[in-house]
Amino acid sequence: MTSWRDPMAAVAREHLPEDVATTWINLLRPAAQLYPAASGDTVVGQLGGEPNLPDGAEWPWWEDYGPLAFVAAVDCAHLPPLDIELPTEGTLLFFYWDGQVDDGDTVVGTWEPETQEGARVIYVPPGTPTTVATTPEDLEPYPVVRLAARLAATEPGYDHPVRRAAFHDPDDPDAFHPTSDDDFVAALNKVRGFRHQIGGHATLIQGPVEFEVAELAEDPDVDPEQWLLLAQIQSDGDAAMMWGDLGTLYWLIRAEDLAARDFDAAAFTWQCS
Repeated sequence: MTSWRDPMAAVAREHLPEDVATTWINLLRPAAQLYPAASGDTVVGQLGGEPNLPDGAEWPWWEDYGPLAFVAAVDCAHLPPLDIELPTEGTLLFFYWDGQVDDGDTVVGTWEPETQEGARVIYVPPGTPTTVATTPEDLEPYPVVRLAARLAATEPGYDHPVRRAAFHDPDDPDAFHPTSDDDFVAALNKVRGFRHQIGGHATLIQGPVEFEVAELAEDPDVDPEQWLLLAQIQSDGDAAMMWGDLGTLYWLIRAEDLAARDFDAAAFTWQCS
């Protein structure tokens, strides 16, 4: 039986010393990679369109600013099994202040914690009566892209704490490491790609997103590793989504908040090139 690790593991074994490859492979985590659904695929969600909100629920609104744009919906019941405690049923809805209302004057980011209200995750439990919500007049809904899912391996970025713990040499922090070899990285990019995903390690454009959201706690002792990637949504031409310069949106959540289904506690960041 083919393992979700196999494509990346094969690259590691080809390009890295055996001991390094084994360590690196053990750092891989499974993610649900989301891609445009083809005929016959099980649809697990969508980009764009209009969300099914619980009956009587108001459209997510950022006080003093305006309505948030609907980005994506994911049906948890149809996701492959992951290593985070996601609901096994119900729907996750993702909203974001995308600049439509104010022509991009207000930017949501961890560098201004008060802007976190500009991104939202709503969990709709199974059996909840819902209605397709009408997009507020200040917004233009994104084109619908139906999504399917497959299990894929994800690796920690160069500066991620678990990777540094595995490979960083404190006596020679600038020493070259085989996992930075150009041929290895190029081969890895061919099998990895860039994707929308649920769970796993975030696909980074800049530094670790865990460090960015950990800063929101304003606690020097906070452990960035306690933050789990809930979802990443990249720029997508089919859905007419462009986050800055080919950027990606990231929602993260602490394990205890995920277990408690406290999605209001999710944190948001984004990166672009």
